[in-house]
Amino acid sequence: MIRWEAGRVAASVDAWSGVVRVRVDLEGGGSLRALAYTGLVGEPVPGERVLLNTNAVRRDLGTGGDALVVARPDAVPDAPGPGEGPDSPTAPDAPAAHMMKARYTPQQVMVDAIDDPASEHYATMQSAHDLAGMPVVAADLHSSLPAIVAGIRATAPTARIVYVLTDGAALPAVYSRAIATLRERGLLAACISAGQAFGGDLEAVSVPSALLGARHVVGADVAIAIQGPGNLGSGTPWGFSGVQAADALHAAGALGGVPIAALRVSDADARERHRGLSHHSATTYGRLLHVPAVLPVPRRAANDSNIHAYVREQLESSVLAPAAARGLAHTVREVDADGLAEALAASPVRLSTMGRGLAEDPSAFEYAALAGRAAAELAGTPQG
Repeated sequence: MIRWEAGRVAASVDAWSGVVRVRVDLEGGGSLRALAYTGLVGEPVPGERVLLNTNAVRRDLGTGGDALVVARPDAVPDAPGPGEGPDSPTAPDAPAAHMMKARYTPQQVMVDAIDDPASEHYATMQSAHDLAGMPVVAADLHSSLPAIVAGIRATAPTARIVYVLTDGAALPAVYSRAIATLRERGLLAACISAGQAFGGDLEAVSVPSALLGARHVVGADVAIAIQGPGNLGSGTPWGFSGVQAADALHAAGALGGVPIAALRVSDADARERHRGLSHHSATTYGRLLHVPAVLPVPRRAANDSNIHAYVREQLESSVLAPAAARGLAHTVREVDADGLAEALAASPVRLSTMGRGLAEDPSAFEYAALAGRAAAELAGTPQG
C-alpha cells in the first residue's frame, strides 16, 4: 500500500538535472522535503498543491529523507485532442519508439531505446554481437561507482567509460547525483539505463543490450554495471538486490567481455556479515557466478594491513573454494594501489557508503578503485 499525503509547496530547496527538491507544508500539519522527477511530473512551484508518496520517508528506509511527488492535481494538462497525445509523432519530445519502462505502474514512462526498431541505433545493435574484450566491472553498491571511475581515470585518463544502470534499486537514473556530477565533469561518456531503469542518456531493453550499446554505440573502453542507489538487504543469505551483479558478469562473459568483480570490503561496518569481505560478494561471486571473473586485490606488501590479509583469507574460503567446487576458476589479480588514495580524495563526487566517508571506511572505496584500475589495465587504453 502507498502512504498518501498532500500539501502545498512552500519553497524550492535545490535541483539537479531531472530532479527538483521542494519543501512541502502538509495539509495535516508539519512539513517535509519531497523529490519531483521533472520528466514524470514536471516542476512544482511554490503555492502549488502536490500529492506525495511518503512510504519510505515515514518508515526511514534510507531514501535520503525525501518523499516523492506523485502528482500535481492543479497542474494536470488538458486532455490531448486527436493526434496530439504523447504517442503522436507531432507531440513535443514524443518518443519515436514504443518501449515502456516501469511497466504497468501508474507512472510507466515511454522511452526511446537503442534496441527498438525505430531507433537510429537499431542497425548498429542488430549487428552487435560481442564486446571485443571490453572489461565490464560489476559491483554490489552504487556508492562504488565514483571510486571505480577514479581508479580507471587514475590509470587511463582518456578512457571512455560508460555506466550501465541496472534495475536492482532506484529506477530513475536522475535520482543519482553521482551520475549527474560524473557526466557534468566529463568523467562518464554516458549512462545507459537497462531493464526497468530509465532516464539515462540512452535506454536499453536488457543489460546485455546495454553493454553492447556501451561498446558499439558509445565506443566505451570500459563499462561499469551497478544498480542505482537504494540497495536492499535483508540479512538473509540470498535476499539482497546486489546479487544482480552476477547477471552483469554473466552477460559480460557470454558476450566476449572481461568480467571484473569489484569486491565489497569494509573495515568499519558494524555488521559482522559485512566486515572484511561482505557476504554479498562471497555469495554472488562464490556461489552464484557461473563465468570466471577477475577479482582485484591490492598487491601484497610487507606492511599489508590486517584488513587486506583478512580479505585474502575470506576470498580463499568463501569465493575461490566454492567456485572451484563448481569447476570455476576465478583470477585473483594483484593491483598496484599507488596513487589511488589521492585519486579517491580528489573525486568530485562525495564518497559515502552506508553513511561512512573515505576517512571512516577507506577500504570500501580502495577495493572499488582497484577494480577500476584493473579494468583500465585490461582494456589496453593509454595510461598516464
